[in-house]
Amino acid sequence: MAFNRKSNPDDRSDNVEKLQSVIVHTIENMEEAEHAMEFANEDERANIAAKNERRRNSLEAFRAEVKDEAKHNK
Repeated sequence: MAFNRKSNPDDRSDNVEKLQSVIVHTIENMEEAEHAMEFANEDERANIAAKNERRRNSLEAFRAEVKDEAKHNK
């Protein structure tokens, strides 16, 4: 049984838009988490703070990727 596999073309045309959407949602999630901290116990606050730190790191990576994608789309 032969498989005819074609690789899909690398369509990066909307990557910047997708990344920007991810950035916006990540920021919204961080803000919601900060608000939730007001009502959280000590352990939950620590978990939220750690997760938001990971989100900050992700945001830096997303922003770097947006810059990289923007260069490739010129």
